[in-house]
Amino acid sequence: MQSTRIEEMQRAADLLRLRAVRMVAPHGFGYLGQVLSSAELMAVTFAEGFRPGVDELVVSPGHYIIVAYAAGPELGLLDEAQLESYGRDGSALEAIGTESSPVVSITGGSLGQGLSSALGLALAARLSGRSEQRIFALVSDGELEEGQVWEAALFAGHHVLDNVVVLLDANDSQVDGPVSSITTLEPIAAKWESFGWSAFDVDGHDVAALSEALAQALASPRPAVIIARTSTSTGLHCLPEGADGHFIKISGELIDAAIAELEVRRA
Repeated sequence: MQSTRIEEMQRAADLLRLRAVRMVAPHGFGYLGQVLSSAELMAVTFAEGFRPGVDELVVSPGHYIIVAYAAGPELGLLDEAQLESYGRDGSALEAIGTESSPVVSITGGSLGQGLSSALGLALAARLSGRSEQRIFALVSDGELEEGQVWEAALFAGHHVLDNVVVLLDANDSQVDGPVSSITTLEPIAAKWESFGWSAFDVDGHDVAALSEALAQALASPRPAVIIARTSTSTGLHCLPEGADGHFIKISGELIDAAIAELEVRRA
């Protein structure tokens, strides 16, 4: 891949981070880590995979909706000024996604339900003859503790729903602590493959690796999952050591430092 293309997508990832910081800044806290971990994964998907008006986007964990909002202006689905209303009373940009959230086709309520919804869309596309349509589902690794995810994966493998790509943000973070300390999920790729999926296990902050994995996923004759190994603190060097961005308090000097750092990288 040309270095300029890599640089463009890395800058796009940092733009998602910058917008997320600005969205949570007025509140002094929020779901920032979800963007810090998934920024490259989603920037590559939006640049090289997802086609607004053609494809469907499902964000399974509702608190990840912030990354979809952050991409909304580039996708032509939001005005940038709308981002200022994030998380405010009466705003369409709720901090945890609902059935009315813009940008996405579906976002989840209880964790673990998004993949089932995505497969419903995928099967509907097949039955309706929309062979060109793809369904992208953003899923978190914590959701793999839910049995419904694996029931859905089994269904997709059985029906060979090759128009589905799962974007798995494996950041080892959930509200109770590191996912790996609560439930053993490994070997993640082998489990998906045993259910009839193509699995691509990559560094989720390596734009080139993600781009290659996405190309392979889109060409797969089976449903595909990109397992992006990430961290909820990547992309912001100013964060205190050991900070877990799952639901982070960020205000004052730290916000200023974060915005300054990201603006320099975006320049």
